[in-house]
Amino acid sequence: MRMAVQSQAPPRAARLSGRTWRLLRALPAPVVMAVTLAGPWLAPHPVDAPVAAPYALPGPGLPLGADQVGRDVLSRLLAGGRELLLTSLTVAVLVTLGAAILGTAAALRPGLGRWVDRAADLMMLLPAVLAVLLVVLSWPGGGRMALIAAAVAVGLPYAVRVFAGAAAPIAASGFVEAAVAGGERLPHLIWREVLPNLRATLLMLLGLRLVAAVYVVTTAAFLEIGPQPPAADWALMVRENAPGILLNPWPVVAPSLAIGALALSVQAAAALVPGNVRKAVIRL
Repeated sequence: MRMAVQSQAPPRAARLSGRTWRLLRALPAPVVMAVTLAGPWLAPHPVDAPVAAPYALPGPGLPLGADQVGRDVLSRLLAGGRELLLTSLTVAVLVTLGAAILGTAAALRPGLGRWVDRAADLMMLLPAVLAVLLVVLSWPGGGRMALIAAAVAVGLPYAVRVFAGAAAPIAASGFVEAAVAGGERLPHLIWREVLPNLRATLLMLLGLRLVAAVYVVTTAAFLEIGPQPPAADWALMVRENAPGILLNPWPVVAPSLAIGALALSVQAAAALVPGNVRKAVIRL
């Protein structure tokens, strides 16, 4: 008995170490998000007031130097990610929720599924950047609402296909057929029968859509169809300070690294989803 207990110890330790490693990989995501959201209150200087010469190099009180008009790069870096994160989170939640409802409904109702599939095919033909330009520039007044609507329209077709494919086996299972035979309506089937069995897919897709939303929102800001100068925005910082990158590279390098850190940390957190679900989502 003692030898049997000792032989079982290494696998348990291996499971614990693997679980700990996965948790450590996911830890940067909430840390990066918390710092990004609290950034405007952590900024040491006003984000819109010059405090040094243009493109001043790092020095006392200016760890990252100054930008093209002499504003503190660190302060603008801390303040420039909150709107990006909030906008991207809004887009990711709307896309995931909309795709969950439409994809599950398409799997439960094949007639509706054919129309949803055709609509997704048509929307996927339009390049993402062109779709964002069309929506934002035609929206009265533009702004963040237009950008959110454009990003949702871009991300929804792919996400709907993921959920339709993931929900199809569950929709054909015995307990769902029994609920249909019992007269349950479509909303009940979606929320009570199918979606509770797709929690891992929901989490995985939410992480992927958040990364995609960060890409769309930063691309729009870089093209100046989202936030406008002199707003503190990471993508705008890269665009505005690119001409002086040889004088002080930090106004360009720092926000670029921040965007990459946000995307990579979310991807690492999404890796907590079981591997078979992750491979299925990526394949779809």
